[in-house]
Amino acid sequence: MARPRQISRVQIPPRVKGFIPVGYYKDQSEPVQLNIEEYEAIRLLDYEGLSQEGAAKIMQISRPTLTRIYERARKKVATVLTEAQQLIIEGGNVLFNGNWYECEKCNSTFNSPAESTVKTCPLCGSGNIQHKEG
Repeated sequence: MARPRQISRVQIPPRVKGFIPVGYYKDQSEPVQLNIEEYEAIRLLDYEGLSQEGAAKIMQISRPTLTRIYERARKKVATVLTEAQQLIIEGGNVLFNGNWYECEKCNSTFNSPAESTVKTCPLCGSGNIQHKEG
């Protein structure tokens, strides 16, 4: 029996839900799904320039687990770029730092002070918001 997957801590949710290639389209195949923990691994290692040990500490997972997540993420991004496929960023086994919310009307993601309760979206004013949890 396989061990249960560790929950990865995510500092900041992705600002977008995915990407669509512009120009040449190979075909309308299934989009590639990048899990949120894979997104976070790329963000911490490539964008923030952290070491694997430092990123693993932030995500509260072991360094070998981070390495496996990062390798999966790199393979998916390479597939998207070379095969002109759509990328969707969603899912995974994650826990967000702080209070993060998503507006179901305009799809924006935002946070609030720790003690504050959010009732409306700051971008569109909609009351149709959802608390984001891993």
